[in-house]
This record gives sequence, C-alpha cells and structure tokens, in this order.
Amino acid sequence: MGDECYTTQLIDRDGVFNVEGLEQFVKAVRLAELGLSYAVVSIMGPQSSGKSTLLNHLFGTNFKEMDAFKGRDQITKGIWIAKGVGIEPFTIVMDTEGTDARERGEDNTAFEKQSALFALAISDIVLINMWCHDIGREHAANRPLLKTVFQVMMRLFSPRKTKLLFVIRDQTKTPMELLKPVLMEDIQKIWDTVYKPQAHRQTALSEFFSVEVTALSSYEEKEEQFKAQVALLRRRFFHSIAPGGLAGDRRGVIPASGFSFSAQQIWKSIRENKDLDLPAHRVMVATIRCEQIANEKLSHLACDKDWLELEAAVQSGPVSGFGRKLGSIIDAYLSEYDMETMYFDEGVRTTKRQQLESRILHLVHPAFQAMLGHLHSKALNKFRSDLEQSLKSGKGFAASVRDCSQSSLLEFDEGFADHSHHLSDVAIKHVNWDASKVREKLHHDIEAHAMSVRDAKLSELRDSYQKQVTEALAEPIESLFDAPEQDSWPLIRKLYKCETVNALSRFANSLSGFELDQATCDKMMAELKDYAKSLVEKKAREEAGKVLIHMKDRFSSIFSYDKYSMPRVWTGKEDIRTLTKEAHAAALKVLSVMAAIRLDDKQDNIESILNSTLMDGLDYRKSLEAAADPLASSTWEEVPRNNTLITPVQCRSIWRRFKKETEYTIIQAITAQEAHRHSNRWLPPPWVIALIAVLGFNEFMMLLRNPLYFFGLFIFFLLSRALWFQLNIAGEFRNGMGLMIFAAPRTSWAVHKISANSYEPPKETC
Repeated sequence: MGDECYTTQLIDRDGVFNVEGLEQFVKAVRLAELGLSYAVVSIMGPQSSGKSTLLNHLFGTNFKEMDAFKGRDQITKGIWIAKGVGIEPFTIVMDTEGTDARERGEDNTAFEKQSALFALAISDIVLINMWCHDIGREHAANRPLLKTVFQVMMRLFSPRKTKLLFVIRDQTKTPMELLKPVLMEDIQKIWDTVYKPQAHRQTALSEFFSVEVTALSSYEEKEEQFKAQVALLRRRFFHSIAPGGLAGDRRGVIPASGFSFSAQQIWKSIRENKDLDLPAHRVMVATIRCEQIANEKLSHLACDKDWLELEAAVQSGPVSGFGRKLGSIIDAYLSEYDMETMYFDEGVRTTKRQQLESRILHLVHPAFQAMLGHLHSKALNKFRSDLEQSLKSGKGFAASVRDCSQSSLLEFDEGFADHSHHLSDVAIKHVNWDASKVREKLHHDIEAHAMSVRDAKLSELRDSYQKQVTEALAEPIESLFDAPEQDSWPLIRKLYKCETVNALSRFANSLSGFELDQATCDKMMAELKDYAKSLVEKKAREEAGKVLIHMKDRFSSIFSYDKYSMPRVWTGKEDIRTLTKEAHAAALKVLSVMAAIRLDDKQDNIESILNSTLMDGLDYRKSLEAAADPLASSTWEEVPRNNTLITPVQCRSIWRRFKKETEYTIIQAITAQEAHRHSNRWLPPPWVIALIAVLGFNEFMMLLRNPLYFFGLFIFFLLSRALWFQLNIAGEFRNGMGLMIFAAPRTSWAVHKISANSYEPPKETC
C-alpha cells in the first residue's frame, strides 16, 4: 500500500459524514481485502493537548498540528482518519476534535460528546490524552465526558472489551507508581456512578474495558525524551490484534469490507439523538450484533471440521445417515447463536435466527443435492447397464427399456425413502426438501438415453441392411452392365425386386422389436426401398458414363473375334462389310440399353429410333426431308427426364466418336486382307511372262551370241538375288508393305463404302 497515510476528514465540524471521502479512503488503502486483520485507534482529549502531535509521532501520520507561536486555537475540527504508516496489522488512526474547545461555546457540547461516543464505538484502542495535573481533580477536562460515555455505551452496545490507554502528558516528577493508582481510582468512581441495567449492575468495569496507563514527557521542553518514549510506545501497536496484543478483546469486530457502512450507521444513530438518550436504538444495535453473531456462526460452520468431512464424503459418494449427521451440526450452531443473542431484542433475535437457518440451509443444500445426484447417477448407470445386458440377450428394445426403466426408478425411490414414504438418509429435519424434481430429471434422462440408444441402434440397423442391399445388387448389376444385352434391364428389374422384397421383409421383422409408430416404420421402410432404387440408378449412371468403352468392347468382340472367341486372321475370305454391319448393330444395341433407366417395365422406342437414324443411312436422309431429326432433342419420348441416362443428342455424339475410334480397326482388317492376297501371287501373271518372252526374244538371242553380255547379266542376277534374300523382299511383299502405296486409295474408298451401307451416306474422298 506504500507509505502514504491518506489523511481524510471523516466528519466535519457540523457533523456531516463524508461518505464519498470514506469510500475513496477504503478504496485507496484496499481496506476491503483485509477481512478482520485491521485495528482502529482513536484519541480523545482536551483542545490543544497535543493529540495530533502524539498521533503523528506514534503512527507516522500527518494530521495538522498546533503552532505554539500562533496561539492555542482549535486545530482539529470534526473527525479525521488516516492510515498508520509502517504498522502491522493495518491500523486506522482517528483524530477527534478537542472536548472543551472554546470555539463551540459552553452550552453546546453535544458534538463533542457524540464524537467521543463515536470514537469509543468503532475503536479497538482509545487513547485518552490528559494532562498530568488533571489527575485527582473532580472537574478535570475528560471526567464528565467519560461518565456519559460509559453509561450510554453499556446500554447501547453489547459487552466488548475496548482498550482504554490513558496517556499522561507533561509528566511531572511524581513517580508513575503514585499517579496510576489515583487515576484508576478516578476511573472506577466514574464507572460506579453511571446507571446500569439490572443485568449488569454487578458487572465490573473490566468486563467492558481494559484500562492501561502510560506517561510521556513534555514535547516542548524535553523533545528528545518525548520522541524516545513515543518510539517505545509505538512498538506496542505492532500485532495489536493478535492474542495478548494491545487491542485486547476483538469480539464482534466488523469485517473490513463493512467498516464504511458500520461507521455511517453508528454516526447516524448518534446524531439522531443529540441528548445521547439512545434506548431507541436498541433494536438497531440488536440487529447489527445479531447479524454479526449470525455471520460468525455461519463462518464457523463453513470451516467446521465435521461439516467439511461430511461435505467431502458426499462429493465422493453416498453417505449413510447424511440427514442425521448434518442436522446435528446445524443444531449445534443454532444453539450457540441462541446463547449469544439471548440478551438482545427477541423479535430481532428470532428474525436473524430464521435468516441464519435459511443461510445455513443454503450452504448445505449443494451437499443435499449431491446426495440426490448420487442416487440419480446410480439409478441412471443401472439403467444403462441393464439395458445393454438386456439387448445383448436378444430381448426386444421397447420391452427392455420398459423393464429397465421401472427397475431403475424403483431403486431411486428405495434409496431415497423408506416404506412409510418418509425421507431417510437424505432428509434434514429443518426443511421439507423432496426429490420430485430429481426424480423427474432421472426419468427424463432415462428417456433421453433410451432415445439415444434407439437412434443409434436404428442407425446401425439401417446401415446394416443398406450394406446387405449393396452387396446383393452392386456386383450383379455391374456384371450385367459389363456386357449389356437386350435382356439386361429385365434381369436387373427381377434382381432389384427380389432383393428389395427380401430386405424389406427382414427389416420389418427387425423393426418390430422397437415398437415404432406406423408412420416412422413406414418411413424407414420407404427409405430402404429408395436406397435400393438409388443404388441401381447410381450404378446405371456410372456405367452409362463408360458406354463408349462398352460399345468398343462389343464391336471388337464381334469384328475382331470369331464365334469361338479366337482372334480373326484376315485371309481375304471374310466379308468385312457384313462383319462391320453386325458389329455396329451390336454396339448400337449397347447404346440403346444404356440410354435410359428401365426399372418400371415400360416399353420405349429408343432402340428403333437409334437404328433408323444411325444404322439406316438412306432411310435417315428421307426422314430428314419428311420430318424433324428425332435425335435433335434432350429427352426421349415416353421416358421421364430423371430416368434418362444418355440424351438423344449425346447418343449422336457418342456414335460419331465411336465410328472414328473404330475406323482404324476396319482399315487394318482391309489392309490385312489385301496383303494376304498379294502375298500368294507375288510373281507376274502367266500372260505377262509369255508377253515378255515374245517381245524379248531378239534381246535374248543377242545375249546368247555375245558371252560378255551374258556373263554381265549373270553377275547382275547373282547380286540381285543376294540383295533379294538379304532384304527379305519376298517377305515384305507377303506382309503387304509393298502394296500400301497402291492399296491406300482403294482401302479408303472401301471403308467409306462399307460405312455408307451401315449408318450414313458416303463422303467424298480424294
């Protein structure tokens, strides 16, 4: 908090309480955080007796002091507070106005008495500053004031020992051993003369106050000795609130957080009775004190060893005899409250007792709820375990839930109440708490868990049957679409209906144990049926995306392989035109099968449209002249849009692409045929040989007549023959390589001729 003392005027000379200033002081010194670890020290005494000077030297404060060279005027006006510097514990120092100031006059001493009473009411230690020469005098400055304060304090406040430290100023040569007995005798006389209630007529002064006396030398004449004595006195204020400390009795101390409010209320009560006749404030005092005692009992209960052990035990599990044990603890603290408040106003005492009981019940209610929580958890866990075991045994879900729910609720009821329907171990006699809300919550949690398990089981069941449907339909459908035929969709329909009916029948039997309402059951059955249908449609769409591959496979299986599934050897005897037409027709059938989904067994004309427009070229040209192109559309007649896999426009595009990608296969076949024919007749025809013999007779005779020519021709023959065999020219001719240049125009024309007869008019060729 630093070394600042935060001097603040608490009450001005007109008696106005500085609420804002006190709040700022409390906030500045962080008083609210101290709990009970603080002390209040005040000082009373005649005007100009050095009160402020003593406090400044004793606590390091900076109260305004009198300047002896400017006269003996009133310096401290009203009441001021400050923080004691360097004192442990935290100490609030209060400087009061002098009690016999001439500025207020002789007839108006009410404020002086009120301020003194206020100081005694809120202080742990009160310094009574008095002149040494006033000891033993009947009309000493503080004598009337002390008499009035003793009387009123005893009537207004409950017995609490306040430390009265009489500080004798300007000590003379008279020894302290002689001064102290005289002062104590004067104080006792004042106490004996004050009026006391019947209950306290024999009460000694020591029951209310602890009186000590100390003496200081003159500050003006013996300053160094004064400071040394003050330093010794200052040590006594360290740890003043500890047991045996200077503060003495600390019963009923206001917590630091309530200091501001307490001071305001005390001053308000005092100010409203200027004649100091305060019996009317008995109820207020009783309220404050009873509240303090109630707070104390509640605080002690919160720290009670037995309660803490019971609370800890409840947090870990159920406690046998919980209600009896807790009731015993509550009774003990309520009895202590009754004993300590027996002298206060009965109405206030009863009200505060009810409030204390309510607060105690509020404190222990979480433990009560924890006990109910254990019963709730135990019953709910039993339901979960029993339900799991029941389901594993094969019992129906709905029947299992009913039986397990009844068993768990019965266990909760038995754990909470006996056979007479009275609360047993959980009950507290001070209040009529029941478990209806907890039981309702248990019932709700059981239903919620049952619904959760039901949803999980239904989800598992649905997933299981969907998996079964997938296993039953996926692979067979894929195999049927790998080689689409005219009967592919009838087979798929038959498979779909058969497997769906079987799955729905088994699914309905499985759902019967859940005892679902008809609407929910019908919905789940419909979802499984829709799943099977969507699976078929999904597979159909997947395969439709690969229709070109299937068409080329079907074309290749007919065109490139014979009826024994052996690769064809093109010998020249095969009718390529017929094979091409058959392969195109088979591929077009694949396209027609994959063009639409046919699960509803309705007839359509997709195959006839494709045959008439893509296979019959001449008829197609005539149809263009008579009507619109049937493939220039995005839908098929009599086929819903959602069942369309390949639109008419897409069919034309796929067919064109198919022709381009299979054209090379046809060219290769034609080329192979031509090569095979020429490989069997690589020598010139006989008539060519005869013509050469006739026309070359003269040249032959010339060679015979000239041996040199004959020899050269022989050498050329040998070289040519060696080159012939070295380059395997005969083999190349047999493979058709030598005829490619000559055969290409004829092959191109042949392919177009075959295509024209298969699917469209011939195109011009170069």
